[in-house]
Amino acid sequence: MKAETGREITRRVGAFAPLRAPVFRRIWSASVISNFGQLILGVGAAWEMTRLTSDASLVALVQTALMLPLMVVAVPAGAIADMFDRRKIAMAGLSFSVACACVLTSLSWAGLTSPGVLLVFCSLIGAGVALYSPAWQASIPEQVESHHLPAAIALGSISYNVARSVGPALGGLIVLAAGATAAFAINALCYLPLLLGFFLWQRRHVPSRLPPERIDRAIVSGARYALHSESIRTVFVRAFLFGLAGATATALAPLIAKDMLHGDSGTYGIMLGSSGVGAVVGALLVSRFRERMGAEAAARLLAILSGLALVLVGLSHALLLTCLALFIAGGANIMTIALFNISVQLAAPRWVTARALSLFSSALTGGIAIGSVIWGIVASSWSVEVAVIASGVLMLAMMLLSRFFPLPEASDAGVEPVELAAQPEVALALTLRSGPIVIEVDYRVDPEQARDFYDAMLKVQRSRLRAGAFDWSISRDVGDATLWTERYQCPTWGDYLRLRDRVSQGDLDAQSAADIFTLPGKRKVVRRRLERPFGSVRWKTDSPDPRQDAIGYIAP
Repeated sequence: MKAETGREITRRVGAFAPLRAPVFRRIWSASVISNFGQLILGVGAAWEMTRLTSDASLVALVQTALMLPLMVVAVPAGAIADMFDRRKIAMAGLSFSVACACVLTSLSWAGLTSPGVLLVFCSLIGAGVALYSPAWQASIPEQVESHHLPAAIALGSISYNVARSVGPALGGLIVLAAGATAAFAINALCYLPLLLGFFLWQRRHVPSRLPPERIDRAIVSGARYALHSESIRTVFVRAFLFGLAGATATALAPLIAKDMLHGDSGTYGIMLGSSGVGAVVGALLVSRFRERMGAEAAARLLAILSGLALVLVGLSHALLLTCLALFIAGGANIMTIALFNISVQLAAPRWVTARALSLFSSALTGGIAIGSVIWGIVASSWSVEVAVIASGVLMLAMMLLSRFFPLPEASDAGVEPVELAAQPEVALALTLRSGPIVIEVDYRVDPEQARDFYDAMLKVQRSRLRAGAFDWSISRDVGDATLWTERYQCPTWGDYLRLRDRVSQGDLDAQSAADIFTLPGKRKVVRRRLERPFGSVRWKTDSPDPRQDAIGYIAP
């Protein structure tokens, strides 16, 4: 019987199949409620800002205040989620958001809100969400089977947009009936079920055999992996530009409702609800689009649909037509974001997933935050109509990016770490802090194959840099045309051990492709050197095992 491929299994997975997993179902359901609260907060804050000021740029800054923390906090949050227990990190972020939402409710009830206070607390609540979000997204593979992962990622988008289909309208009614204070209080309450869902999850946290990296080094490791992974880097660029182009759909929505449609907070809620319904429909179609069209073709089509919809919003002064355009834009936008998210999740190994997702979130929300400021200035200088139409035209131009930054097809092949059979020989009393460590590898290559070998080593270079190597170089001996030397550094012995732990099957394949050029009968020679060996010369012959450091770790 022929074995089924991962793609064939994925095609048979229904959109709601991941909900069969109890933990995922419980946390996903609670996330819908929390998203209701977040959207009600956005509606309440945006409408309260229109009451406090008539400045269009300040109204647009509410969206920036909610999104900017996702760009600033998400990066260290992703590193923390990769280093420690993701369940506890998610709970800490949610607890912080609840506390800040309670303080904002109290200030609003006391009549102490101002544009500055509103923006500050929206940012603080967003910071708590930013801490929680990478931990939640990176833990999805622990809650569902691997072939359910694309559907589970799409359900994550549905979670937000199920709430968005009704939440904004509900938020508008709450503001209309009870004021912004009630919206802020409901926001705080809606985080509690999700906090309970993570509390009840009996996650088995398996700590690394190595101590956690320092937070700064963990951030650098994640950033370097993304920088040297062509597929992930491409997604980040596309996500940033996409967020920047389409930011008007949410940033200027209150002004579209108020100035173009001459409505109230209920009109605003209906508009966002229409976009949310479209997003739910779009999220259900993500897997089908990805399988039938491929990631790049689907992204081009979605950019056209989103751009045309925004232009229609800018030209419309009728609620029904505006809602129809927002329905189309909402579906196209969420499908594009889901395609980007799937590409990142399947291209990043588990050890760096949260950091890759946080950087993706930063790229996307950074584009939205910056775009919100730009389109707010355009709306203040010209008009809301001009800003929305210009945004749609720029979104249409996004389809041209395929020529310069083609979106990679999602694949999880060869990215997870594999155990290396050969272990380094250690004769010095190294600790995890010993370093820098210099690695040199000598290859003997037929001069006739020099160009092919060099090209193969450039792929090895990318794999080394992704895993944590610094100062990589390849050199050729001027007196021996067959001798090549690869050289790179790791800051410490601990960093070198982490590099070895991160080697994937794809990295081994790249190394094997270079090794085939080695001359028959010749083997590559590996040397590992302690660059500043001052401490090692004080080692005594009666000291403990030189492979054992001060904390009892035996170097592999």
